Amino acid sequence: MRNRIALVGLPLVLLLSACGASDPYEEGGSGGEGDGGAVVVGSADFPESQLLAEIYGRAMEAAGVEVGYQLGIGSREVYYSQIESGNLAVFPEYNGAILAYLDEDAPSGPSEETNALLEEALPEELEILDSSAAENKDSVTVTRETADEFGLTSLADLTEASGEMVLGGPPEFETRQQGVVGLAETYGVEFASFRSVDVALLTQALLDGDVQAANLFTTDPQIAANGFVVLEDPENLFGAQNVTPLVNSDQVGPQAREALDAVSAALTTESLTALNERVIIDNENAADVAQEWLAEEGLA
Repeated sequence: MRNRIALVGLPLVLLLSACGASDPYEEGGSGGEGDGGAVVVGSADFPESQLLAEIYGRAMEAAGVEVGYQLGIGSREVYYSQIESGNLAVFPEYNGAILAYLDEDAPSGPSEETNALLEEALPEELEILDSSAAENKDSVTVTRETADEFGLTSLADLTEASGEMVLGGPPEFETRQQGVVGLAETYGVEFASFRSVDVALLTQALLDGDVQAANLFTTDPQIAANGFVVLEDPENLFGAQNVTPLVNSDQVGPQAREALDAVSAALTTESLTALNERVIIDNENAADVAQEWLAEEGLA
């Protein structure tokens, strides 16, 4: 682990100077694999994203790539420009979510179709690598008591009941097509109100009745632990959401690409959910969990 550069928690302005923001290949810059600089892996500000960043990053380290980390950056609306500019080199993304971000009119579909559309929508400097089988969708989830009270099994059942319910979620869910906007357009669902809640606090808000429905990720182990009901999505509003590395092409060389693809080939929804349980419920350190899983898979 000698090559690991810890950038966790650094202000972004410091990250820019550390990673050669203006031109990663200019003299003295840090252009990633191949020129002696670190390949910087980023994550959003929720546990699974940080866990995936550790998994992909440590796999590259095991392949001899120098890696830096900038974890917990924020939402896609915040971090996307940093990948595009080259301040970040690798980001664990979800193919359907990034496609919806780039083209809100793009249809929801299976993974192969989603990736084809995504490759067309990405700017020249960005690309996606192999998608994993692991899939984590957005969801609208309710307690078993709420599901029984209103007879809820799918999003379509919310049409009448939603007027009496508060929906909780991260702030960006209120304005996304794969969120409140799409729920209204696709299902005619309009909640009494939307409450912005930190992802880490959503489960408790649902249990406490502060919200009656919540935007939880389907690989969240607390869904099963609390007997929550994930409402079915018959119109496929949330589409394919396979874990897929988004990379800045100039910053990621052959060694890193091979390591990233190897992780994606091994990662499944079941394994990701189990790893999330260790981090979210058992409070294990994400970096340790990542390292152990990579060792078990022969990737570290």
